[in-house]
Amino acid sequence: MDGIERKYIKVNGVNLHVAEIGHESSPAVVFCHGFPEIWYSWRHQMIALARAGFRAIAFDYRGYGLSDQPLEPEKATFSDFVNDLLGLLDALNISKVFLIGKDFGAAIVSSFVLFHEEKVIGFVTMGVPFVAGSPLKNHDQLPEGFYVYRWREPGRAEADFGRFDTKTVVRNIYILFSRSEIPIADEKQEIMDMVETSTPLPHWFTEEDLETYGALYEKSGFRTALKVPYRSYGEQTNNLPVNPKVHVPALLIMGEKDYVLKAPGMEEYIRSEKVKDFVPNLEIVFIPEATHFVQEQFPDEVNQLVLSFLKSHSQP
Repeated sequence: MDGIERKYIKVNGVNLHVAEIGHESSPAVVFCHGFPEIWYSWRHQMIALARAGFRAIAFDYRGYGLSDQPLEPEKATFSDFVNDLLGLLDALNISKVFLIGKDFGAAIVSSFVLFHEEKVIGFVTMGVPFVAGSPLKNHDQLPEGFYVYRWREPGRAEADFGRFDTKTVVRNIYILFSRSEIPIADEKQEIMDMVETSTPLPHWFTEEDLETYGALYEKSGFRTALKVPYRSYGEQTNNLPVNPKVHVPALLIMGEKDYVLKAPGMEEYIRSEKVKDFVPNLEIVFIPEATHFVQEQFPDEVNQLVLSFLKSHSQP
């Protein structure tokens, strides 16, 4: 795809699938995806950044897409993912980096910056702001049908997803997460049943995109993805620094119609700029019509914002 090279790099005993474009000598930008995303969800940004003189790197987490499964997926942790990011930087001989994270990838970036700020030039999060610890602190106010509650219950998501092929599971989640309301099922309804078979894909997400996602998750399945993030929330609060504040430059890009803003306390945390208590050098940008998949829905706008941020904080 337009010059993107793909390879495997062994990190912490696991072969990680890595996509890369740009010169090795260029400033490095590493992308951390969300769910049900994969390295491919950064395709628009990677190409744009490489054309602008950056080295763009995206990888599939352990247990996701084309990366190896951990030996025991049910024991995978957020810390494994953060340590894999550190190991990947070491394997690529990258001493300083820009990080970009989306969805729970924002939590991985947040944790990484908290513990390895000396390696980070600046960072961008999308769909989820910087979080010190679990992003689910106030989610006990949501009903039982909240999708995270359902998916963190062992066996329930497996049974729900297992009724469909992988491509259909990804399709349904993309449609659900593209809405402006939090996915909450009725008491006797499963999450997959919230999407009618006749519901079209979002106009910006093509059948070719769906085929690509479906093939990648067909290889990996959802075992690790259900453990991290959904059955691992709360782990990030362990061993947090006493003062969880970071000082490197940061950018938050949110869609005005992102369902995440409906999470208890989330919109206030962002709009009141409470988040700046933890990230004082943070710029916040809302894209009016954007939903949760802002980087795929509005790639040109996101690319412009990201490139402006990167260029303003790059060494001359």
